[in-house]
Amino acid sequence: MEAAALFTKLRVFGCKPNVFTYNTLINGLCRTGHTIVALNLFEEMANGNGEFGVVCKPDAVTYTTIIDGLCKEGFVDKAKELFLQMKDENINPDVVTYNSLIHGFCYANDWNEAKCLFIEMMDQGVQPNVVTFNVIMDELCKNGKMDEASRLLDLMIQRGVRPNAFVYSTLIDGFCLTGEIDRARELFVSMDSNGCMHNVVTYNTLINGYCKTKDVEESLNLYSEMLSKGIKPDVVTYNTLFHGLFEIHQVEHALKLFDEMQRSDVAAETSTYNTFIDGLCKNGYIVEAAELFRTLRVLKCELGIEAYSCLIDGLCKIGKLETAWELFQSLPRVGLMPNVVTYNIMIHAHCTDGKMDKAHDLFLDMEAKGVAPSCVTFNTLMLGCIRNNETSKVVELLHRMDERNVIPDA
Repeated sequence: MEAAALFTKLRVFGCKPNVFTYNTLINGLCRTGHTIVALNLFEEMANGNGEFGVVCKPDAVTYTTIIDGLCKEGFVDKAKELFLQMKDENINPDVVTYNSLIHGFCYANDWNEAKCLFIEMMDQGVQPNVVTFNVIMDELCKNGKMDEASRLLDLMIQRGVRPNAFVYSTLIDGFCLTGEIDRARELFVSMDSNGCMHNVVTYNTLINGYCKTKDVEESLNLYSEMLSKGIKPDVVTYNTLFHGLFEIHQVEHALKLFDEMQRSDVAAETSTYNTFIDGLCKNGYIVEAAELFRTLRVLKCELGIEAYSCLIDGLCKIGKLETAWELFQSLPRVGLMPNVVTYNIMIHAHCTDGKMDKAHDLFLDMEAKGVAPSCVTFNTLMLGCIRNNETSKVVELLHRMDERNVIPDA
């Protein structure tokens, strides 16, 4: 807000701000999240109801800046109102103005309004640019409208707007999400002929698509290909491959790849360690997961609740309930709170071990700490009660489910 203070000083010294001064301050306010203050300043500027009492007519930059700020804050209706006001003042919106509004309405899940604006801008002779197409492409792909997205790519090329790697990555991801991996691969291959170079993002997108179909071999082929082209894999590449390898029980290969990652000076993230601990535990490498966990704690690596939950679950499954319990109790000391998954793991372990009182105490503890029980929580407790001849408590648990609006599963 230093700029606003400077603006006040200008007033004190009798310097009247011009449109450039207002635009600079409005832009700064919007960029720092003070959009409502910027809107008030805009209205003061347009109406002359401020300290100077002088109308300073907003220009296209003023309108576009405030419209963009409002859209980013979710105030799309107010942004549209200013857009219409802008046109009433015979100030022509440019591609940046339209892009801001289209992005705002897409983010607000109002696809019809975004589509109308896209058509309007072309009717008005405003040429969509790569940003316009990026925004609309992303919205179509998120909603699985891949035929429309493909047609949009054709339109983009017809209008002389060259698709960039982001556009291709968005489309490739869309095809992967709808299970059309072959079409994703075809599009990936076509990039070269359309003058767009592959980058780490496009490779990561297709690698992720193949991993999700459990075709990890093809993902590894792509990994080798990017290395041969001099495209350096990043932590996302490795995390995706680790997850894929653990899914098909290729633990040794994941460990070798981790060594490659370290030799390539790619720093692991918390999500990397979470994936590794989870993958090791799910593949029965509980001791190795515990050793990795201890090493990471010694190295003071930040570990999230996901990593703790994975290891607690693994320890419970090999009968190390006491060790799992100690780890569970250590969570507050490392600044973490158990979530519903963590509680469910411990409740399940105690039910399996016949310790229903302890399981019930955990249920009360989670509620006291504001962690909402899930359907899994109640199912686990009810099954535990039945197996431990405490059937009278099942009705009580059903009543509690109803009180908390937890819907039983089929």
